[in-house]
Amino acid sequence: MSSLAFSILFAVFVILTLALRFWLASRHIRHILGHRGQVPDAFAEKIPLAAHQKAADYTIAKTKFGLVLMLVNTAVLIGFTLLGGLQWLSLEVLRLTGTGIVYQIGLLVAFAVISGLVDLPFDYYKQFVLEEKFGFNKMTPRLFVADMLKGLLLGAVIGLPLLWVVLTLMAKAGAWWWLYAWLVWSGFQLLMMVLYPSVIAPLFNKFSPLTDDALRQRIEGLMARVGFASKGLFVMDGSKRSAHGNAYFSGFGANKRIVFFDTLLARLAPQEIEAVLAHELGHFKLKHIVKRIALMFAISLGFLALLGFLKDQTWFYTGLGVRPMLLAGNDAMALLLFMLVLPVFSFVFSPLNSIGSRKHEFEADAFAAKHSNADDLVAALVKMYEDNCSTLTPDPLHSTFYDSHPNASARIDRLLLAARPA
Repeated sequence: MSSLAFSILFAVFVILTLALRFWLASRHIRHILGHRGQVPDAFAEKIPLAAHQKAADYTIAKTKFGLVLMLVNTAVLIGFTLLGGLQWLSLEVLRLTGTGIVYQIGLLVAFAVISGLVDLPFDYYKQFVLEEKFGFNKMTPRLFVADMLKGLLLGAVIGLPLLWVVLTLMAKAGAWWWLYAWLVWSGFQLLMMVLYPSVIAPLFNKFSPLTDDALRQRIEGLMARVGFASKGLFVMDGSKRSAHGNAYFSGFGANKRIVFFDTLLARLAPQEIEAVLAHELGHFKLKHIVKRIALMFAISLGFLALLGFLKDQTWFYTGLGVRPMLLAGNDAMALLLFMLVLPVFSFVFSPLNSIGSRKHEFEADAFAAKHSNADDLVAALVKMYEDNCSTLTPDPLHSTFYDSHPNASARIDRLLLAARPA
């Protein structure tokens, strides 16, 4: 392929992807506005009109914010690639560091710093303007800065050694470097799954043992029924950042732990908490987690193999506004370009992942209906939809592309059917 042909192909995909995403967002907004005036019949007796309208306004505000962010990110993408931003950045880093691994890592760090600075005002606006407007923000500016600094430090401590290993493999491991890099990356991901609950997550949140004895006994009874062993039951202080509530389990192997947001415990009745947890345990017992990990590893192997081919193709660099380095090496640049262009070419496949995720959600709901009470899960979902301002009337096509969970009506219809006597 010639560099000009690849430039044109990339530009066409950028335009088509941007147009498709704008079209989907505009459909979503129009659909929600068209149903804003009336609560869907299935929820008419459960959710007030004011709450339904607040959810519609919140979703529309987030969607419009996403459109602005999309335009900015597309402009940054074009600036870094076709307009020569990465070429300029690489020369500046090379001038400061000279050739070698320091240049390679320096280029990636410089790109990350610039990207972070571009994202910073949008992150701030989302937290302290958008979330604040709808009553969800509980974070202080001081905590916002503290989280950011912790994230930067953690990224440096964990990310820089990993980058060094991958770049060294790219430079010295020969034609099969991508396979060795995949093995390293896969091992790293598994290690993070083990370390995250007990090492990383406590850096950002406080985790306290669940002290409600009656609720603990109820949950332990559920775990015994489904055959789930946990390292502990914990309550997370999610309320210091957000009013949103959730529950999840994290960890891997013997390090699994169940975590409840304090906001969730304050809102749901004990039997509803049990039903929500039964849904989360369904993901584990039905091997959804293992399947997702296996799929993630398989896809990453394919992408790394593709990168192994692309990094030796001159047109891959020149078609994206970069002149390959003869002496300094191009491995870091190949990684950057690949990370930048991959979302452009892969967006059209987004529905495949969403469809698989929604299928798993239905299966986990069915598991929860079998091992707890379907009516309790319905009651919990209704409260969570209302509390989290989740729209009850998303555009179907928008949902097909983006939503990892089925829409509210579909989920509750199935659960109510499961609750009926046979």
